[in-house]
Amino acid sequence: MSHTRLSLLTPSGHLTLGNYLGALRPMAAQQDDATCYYGISDLHAMTTAHDPTTLRDLIAEFRVLMLACGLDPTRATLFRQSSVPAHAELAYLLECTTYVGELNRMIQFKEKGRGRPMTRASLHTYPVLMASDILLYRPTHVPVGDDQRQHVELARDVAQRFNLTYGPVFTVPEITVPPAGARVMDLADPTRKMSKSTREGAGVIRLLDDPDVVRRKIARAVTDSDTGPSAVRVDRDAKPGVTNLLDLVAACTGTSPEEAADGVPTYGALKKLATDAAVAVLEPVQRRYAALAADPMYVEDVFAAGAAHCREVTAPVLAAAREAMGL
Repeated sequence: MSHTRLSLLTPSGHLTLGNYLGALRPMAAQQDDATCYYGISDLHAMTTAHDPTTLRDLIAEFRVLMLACGLDPTRATLFRQSSVPAHAELAYLLECTTYVGELNRMIQFKEKGRGRPMTRASLHTYPVLMASDILLYRPTHVPVGDDQRQHVELARDVAQRFNLTYGPVFTVPEITVPPAGARVMDLADPTRKMSKSTREGAGVIRLLDDPDVVRRKIARAVTDSDTGPSAVRVDRDAKPGVTNLLDLVAACTGTSPEEAADGVPTYGALKKLATDAAVAVLEPVQRRYAALAADPMYVEDVFAAGAAHCREVTAPVLAAAREAMGL
């Protein structure tokens, strides 16, 4: 059975090592196993206050980094969400089948917007836009982390309701979960994930950080006061900082956290191991980024061709939804 996969990255900040290990590297690995659509969800970056120049710069950086991380336009379709108008048009049609109560229950709205007078309406409705992003491509599988699972479940609910009410237009996708070992947490606060939205960035390794910056950030990574002979070990409850560094090494090197801890005597040795592993992963990405950034027309052509293909693919889905609803 042929599979269609869809993954979108929101330019809410600079891409991180966690984004690469948890999302971009798996996306590259799946290109031969499915029909893949990989996009930049720039419309989602506008649900909170943003600077237009910063957003434009991040979009440009994302485009180059997606290619530098191994996404191949001969094996996957790369595009910008805002270059495919069907995303926004279908979102409105789906809003007409989505209930306010469902949107009120969305975790991000409850945490970031509910009860705040300056909350943008788009923060409340963007899960419907996300459903539109997904359903337009009729993917069979959507890879998603725990923090976005609720949104994909909403997309499934909306698709099922639409199909029942108006006719069988949409594929109801299955949710797939990335391997747990690829989850890298913030070095300064290992209770939260390494997020591109984190402004200060002390615990965030960004894909374009040079080796000295990576070394300084890992050197300051939270550990604990244990100095015993078994201090370097996996213990997610008692030693979250140490375990996070072991997870980082494991994800970078393709080993298990327990294997990464083997023979590492001190936290200093662990941090050196983590630094070497991170730099080894980042160096080829940064080298390819520099080469691609020097050829902006190639990048432009890749994403223009991808958007054109997406407009072709989504047109019949949007047309079917419009007709089913009586338009």
